[in-house]
Amino acid sequence: MIDRLAAALNYDQEALGLRHQRQQVLANNIANADTPNFKARDFDFGRELSRAMDNGGGEGGLALRTTAAGHIPARGRASAVGDLLYRVPAQPSLDGNTVDMDVERVRFADNAVRYQAALSLLNGRIQGLKSAMQSE
Repeated sequence: MIDRLAAALNYDQEALGLRHQRQQVLANNIANADTPNFKARDFDFGRELSRAMDNGGGEGGLALRTTAAGHIPARGRASAVGDLLYRVPAQPSLDGNTVDMDVERVRFADNAVRYQAALSLLNGRIQGLKSAMQSE
């Protein structure tokens, strides 16, 4: 029963994790808006989410290598984001910085709204599961 619940919520877990990672990348871009030669980065959320779900939705994780018989085998979560892409600026700056604050703010706000919407949907889904499990 628990494995079915985990599988049902796996998509939401991956989506929220990727939204969180994208928020960090966009915040890093904004924080380095005045850093010479800083290159703005981002990733395609849809492609990364479908890649994560195709790879088993984080169930596999990162295998740790054991080099001796006494080592305990363990698994950790792999980074969900494959490759960060460089953003091509509309108008390059003289110092080599490719951060466009208008673009970054819009994408940051859009990602934050989508993160909150995903949390609201997940909360509703969990409440529905809880009410289905409780006796009347």
